[in-house]
Amino acid sequence: MRVKWKIAALAAAGLMAFTALTAQAVPATIPLEFKNSSGRSDPVYIYNLGTLLSTGQQGWADANGTFHPWPAGGNPPTPAPDASIAGPANGQTKTIRIPKFSGRIYFSYGQKLVFKLTTGGLVQPAVQNPADPNVNILFNWSEYTLNDSGIWINSTQVDMFSAPYSVGVQPSSGAIRNAGRLKPGGYAAVFNGLRAQGWGGLIRGNNLRALAPGHGIEAGALPASVMNDYIDRVWTRYASQTLTVTPFANQPNTKYFGRVQGNFMVFTNASGGFATQFEKPDSDSVFGCHKRLDAPNDLVRGPISRTLCAGFNRSTLLVNANQPDPDNTNFYRDPVTNHFSRLIHAQMADGKAYGFAFDDVGAHESLVHDGNPLQAYMTIDPLD
Repeated sequence: MRVKWKIAALAAAGLMAFTALTAQAVPATIPLEFKNSSGRSDPVYIYNLGTLLSTGQQGWADANGTFHPWPAGGNPPTPAPDASIAGPANGQTKTIRIPKFSGRIYFSYGQKLVFKLTTGGLVQPAVQNPADPNVNILFNWSEYTLNDSGIWINSTQVDMFSAPYSVGVQPSSGAIRNAGRLKPGGYAAVFNGLRAQGWGGLIRGNNLRALAPGHGIEAGALPASVMNDYIDRVWTRYASQTLTVTPFANQPNTKYFGRVQGNFMVFTNASGGFATQFEKPDSDSVFGCHKRLDAPNDLVRGPISRTLCAGFNRSTLLVNANQPDPDNTNFYRDPVTNHFSRLIHAQMADGKAYGFAFDDVGAHESLVHDGNPLQAYMTIDPLD
């Protein structure tokens, strides 16, 4: 994933939306109920890894929510301490406590994951690397931020589609809110869809996982030119037409106007002044929302890039010159599109997923949030 702890950015964007009273109500840790509905007999291991928000230290939390900083790493990388928590057996639940972290909750079946430490910090699994020690282990992770303004927790497919799970939050009042649950039979349907699309090279093992298309290009599973036809058509269209980007839903008067000039799409603001420009992207830049579509954490280039990224991945830039496109019936309709994300969204019970890094543009992501959470949930589901 291009942004390691992506939910931190989402959390930061909403910090000012809550009162001091709400902030004081969020305790130092909250319970997370981890339920095993997988139907599998394999032992499950849980890991809670991330950055402690009060100090900025990276480390892990045990089942009681106690933080443990990582020791110094090395070059070559050295083994990390065993941060695993024994998970519940099939049909059972286990409650752990999660601290004010920006991080990930990993889970694995059958084997513990291998984590190592470099001088720069934790080395996380790289599923696109066939030499990674975790490449044959069935695992997945959720991303979350818990801070004084509440919890943000999501399911993600930004790096891969693998062991299915859903997330949830119990607010201080009202019903539990959930996200990330597949339709019955949805797991196999995604893999079958990839094969039918000619994207079966993304699949690893016997439906062990499917690489996200950016990783697929890196691994040689997809051609580097897979999105070129669509990118070329966008470049041709906006050489003679203006693309209007309104990047903030709550600021409808903040608009940027893009026109292609040679190898760049140049954006101006409402006053006609230069805002930013993007070099014509390649497929990897589109799928990863990075490189030529880099999105810094600012108020101009980053928001425009997020919107462009969503438009390219959903293939809406040619059907609507005003972006982001609010009409999800336009998404993924072009033959050249992010079929990985298309297939995952189609198999989600509520249609929402994190099929690429900025799938939250227009709120199409599998995210739940509450400003005063009583409890969080993760449920691992069958691989059917």
